[in-house]
Amino acid sequence: QVQLVESGGGLVQAGGSLRLSCTASGRTFSRYTIGWFRQAPGKDRDFLAAISWSVGITYYADSVKGRFTISRDNAKNTAYLQMISLKPEDTAIYYCAATTQYLATGSYDYWGQGTQVTVSS
Repeated sequence: QVQLVESGGGLVQAGGSLRLSCTASGRTFSRYTIGWFRQAPGKDRDFLAAISWSVGITYYADSVKGRFTISRDNAKNTAYLQMISLKPEDTAIYYCAATTQYLATGSYDYWGQGTQVTVSS
């Protein structure tokens, strides 16, 4: 079992930046791929980025490539999502998730409760 808690969301103006954190407890964090997802009101939950459990290989959805950066610090049991050049359409609840699959874009086993990101125009 892995427990995940997101933090760092908030209100930011268009063009601004935010860094989300995902802190894990429970089983060995370093053995899991960590992914970030988001869900806007009335829309499906979308995959954003994933980082592998070992050497930190990353994979991004085309929609955020170049603006979002995923990283992790296994010593702190924490993963991050750095977001720059934010747009109003980035407004959503952001979730982190964990899986034993390599760089999965879906079918994650554990989920956090989400953190709200609101980008004003």
